[in-house]
Amino acid sequence: MTNMRSVILGCGSYLPARILSNDELARSVQTTDEWIVQRTGIRERHIAAAGELTSDLALHAARAALANAHVEADTIDLIVLGTSTPDQTFPATAVTVQAGLGITGGAAFDLQAVCSGFVYALQVTDALLRAGSYKRALVIGAETFSRILDWNDRTTCVLFGDGAGALVLEAQPQAGTVADRGILTTHLRSDGRHKAKLYVDGGPSSTQTVGHLRMEGREVFKHAVAMITDVIYDAFKATGTSAADIDWFVPHQANKRIIDGSAHKLGIAPEKVVITVDRHGNTSAASIPLALADAVADRRIKRGNLILLEAMGGGFTWGSALLRW
Repeated sequence: MTNMRSVILGCGSYLPARILSNDELARSVQTTDEWIVQRTGIRERHIAAAGELTSDLALHAARAALANAHVEADTIDLIVLGTSTPDQTFPATAVTVQAGLGITGGAAFDLQAVCSGFVYALQVTDALLRAGSYKRALVIGAETFSRILDWNDRTTCVLFGDGAGALVLEAQPQAGTVADRGILTTHLRSDGRHKAKLYVDGGPSSTQTVGHLRMEGREVFKHAVAMITDVIYDAFKATGTSAADIDWFVPHQANKRIIDGSAHKLGIAPEKVVITVDRHGNTSAASIPLALADAVADRRIKRGNLILLEAMGGGFTWGSALLRW
């Protein structure tokens, strides 16, 4: 019996030109390169230029993904953009990307699940493609978190960066087994009881301002590994796979200690883990597609590889996706 799967045709990414190193940060806030690296694994991050918007980053990544997939923009009939830093309160940043690509049909919308945004966007897109509502989609994660940081708060401003990544997905018939190409299973969770542990202290309805990111770092760290591994075990159970079957583990790039702890608990060898947090920092919804594009570009990820994705973000939200490249 055949199954429709959302098959990955290509990927792309974009990072702003400006690189902000730990040493440069240490000249404006009380911190050191050693302190940041020891606690997070981050050495540098990219910062969007003045006037460079989330939609600009997303457009660059989308064009790169389309080129990598060898498809034309006008064949895309769905755009789902994961972001917490839209260009405007409304309309959705996705429609700006749609117009920038010259697409006049189909649908485009934003999805907000903070750092879990890309995994959430994957599940929504997968469901729409498999249902036959759309045929070919762009799934994008794009963020300009530098715009919502308190640059005097050393506990948060050192963690985040800007960037965008994108995948092109197409609905294709597959055999209906774990050997299929495409998205095999996705699992999403949220628990709003924890929303005060990671949030932005502004918004149109509450303060009529954008606000700044606030975080209880120790609390987030305490919950992260348990939540991440929970949805990964669900993915293994749904597909009859195990950590031994995984070719590449591509986690949300928040903190190297969280990534290492998750991989260790799952029994995934360090050499199978894709790490970009040292060069990108935490780019929220953009971090997973940025890491995927990095590993595809240097040919670590190859067609037929089994790829495990996971993320956790404010809310708390968290989720996993298991796919075959």
